[in-house]
Amino acid sequence: MRRIFVALAFLLSTALVHAQALTPDELNRRMIERRAVEAVIWGMPAVNFDLMLQEFKRIGGKDNQFVYWSRPLDGNNQTLTPNPDSIYFMAFYNTKDVGPVVLEIPPAGDDGSINGNIVTVWQMPLADAGPSGTDKGQGGKYLLLPPGYSDPIPEGYIPLQSDTYGGYGLVRSNLKSHSDADVAKSVAYGKRAKLYPLSQAASPPETVFVDAADTVFDSTIQYDHRFFQSLDRMVQSEPWIPRDRAMIDQLKSIGIEKGKSFNPESGANVMFDEAAKEADALFTERYDAGLPPFFEGTHWTVPVLPEIAKAMQSDFAEPDSYPVDARGLLYTYAFVGIKNLGAGQYYLINIKDKDGKAYDGSNTYRLTVPPNPPVKQYWSVTVYDRELHTLLRDVKRASRSSQIPEMQKNEDGSINVYFGPKPPAGKESNWVPTKPGSEFELMFRLYAPTEALFEKTWTLPDVEKFSVQ
Repeated sequence: MRRIFVALAFLLSTALVHAQALTPDELNRRMIERRAVEAVIWGMPAVNFDLMLQEFKRIGGKDNQFVYWSRPLDGNNQTLTPNPDSIYFMAFYNTKDVGPVVLEIPPAGDDGSINGNIVTVWQMPLADAGPSGTDKGQGGKYLLLPPGYSDPIPEGYIPLQSDTYGGYGLVRSNLKSHSDADVAKSVAYGKRAKLYPLSQAASPPETVFVDAADTVFDSTIQYDHRFFQSLDRMVQSEPWIPRDRAMIDQLKSIGIEKGKSFNPESGANVMFDEAAKEADALFTERYDAGLPPFFEGTHWTVPVLPEIAKAMQSDFAEPDSYPVDARGLLYTYAFVGIKNLGAGQYYLINIKDKDGKAYDGSNTYRLTVPPNPPVKQYWSVTVYDRELHTLLRDVKRASRSSQIPEMQKNEDGSINVYFGPKPPAGKESNWVPTKPGSEFELMFRLYAPTEALFEKTWTLPDVEKFSVQ
């Protein structure tokens, strides 16, 4: 023990001497660098949101309108790990100038159903919507309330008190299959959703839907000085949440201050570039280390760290916990917050094959999905770019799912799904293309999961390397 104390004393004295040798400019630079790294970790969910909002505005969208994709997602959609087996609608709301905003979700029925999640700028979940959400499939008028709102709530609304002005609702219109007829039906059903100010509820204006299917919609995280420009936009446009007030001076020291322009000094962007890259390296190391396994003995992991899942359910109410590190990591590879993860959908992430090796797009792999999967709606497995966590560009398709009737089944009811640069002979219907020379990752989705998933009476096996004949 004495040796440890001696060693610590030596290290502290060495650090003190080194610090005393630094000039005031060097000390200030080191402080800015450290605080800039922490700003990236803390600000990740808000910047993730802002990048999607800016893309929406770039293609002609405005606050309190929908962006949607009129067909299943392909590589043009460069958001983080989206679902290519559902029709996506995103309602970007903002209550700052218009007051409370209404998001209407249609009732579920033979003509369609919704899996929806409504979140703040910080992607803090306010409610889930649809059959597994607050409206229980009956449809409902979700009322987004601005910070500090205290007026009486009209009857017939589901009030959601937000601590930010902005946010979005991710409204997935479920598909029965990928046929043209079912896609058109899903799009039509999704367009029954509405978004308008409460002040116009007596005669709501027509909701605007902006189709992004034929344009590149790129909201990948920018790990350079542009990250801080986005973070500044969020600071300027949104109120400080009490739990985050400790960041006010932290950000002020790097030039981000509410009510003032963010104008970094000459050369500062180089420092911001380095800080963002360092944060990226930290996140990458933690992601590579792996999330907790869902099925013991396999490489299928839970989608989020337990501490952030718990915090989202309680609105970060735990007085002795504020898992910003886990939150920051989550929003490097995903977007949206789910109030009750596992009720409407559940996700499993896989970044390594059975042998514990990263997926190489030059190789071929096989996943065997056992019979009787624990879902009431559908399962799917999707390939994403390992570095960007986005759909692969310029490939035939991104996934296979139980919605695909032409997929071949084995005699026992199981289904083999293949991932590789070309399909095994006769298995094209069960194949998802990959790109040689790059790594990929997998996400397995279960929509309307049953208890068999959580009781682990049904298990998804590891993915194996497969030799193409």
